[in-house]
Amino acid sequence: MRQSVLRRRLQDLQGRITALRAEIVILDEQIAVADDEVSDLRVRALISETPLAEKEHAEASRHANLAHRARDHAFVSLHALESERDRLIEQLVVEV
Repeated sequence: MRQSVLRRRLQDLQGRITALRAEIVILDEQIAVADDEVSDLRVRALISETPLAEKEHAEASRHANLAHRARDHAFVSLHALESERDRLIEQLVVEV
């Protein structure tokens, strides 16, 4: 593959990696808030023992689980992009 094409692909990959890392930071912040809310609602549900409190706790737990899954997916995607970037760098070094 030509060096110019490799360099463009590397730049594209690096941009996607940077964006994904920023997304992971945001997800981490959202998860921290969601986990705190789940904890608070769990205590509230235990104390009040009402169906509404249980429902709020369950809903918050689902939301937190979705955020955790999104972060896990982002980490898998990040690893794949970094692997592809490393492969392209090796290919570029071999051609030089």
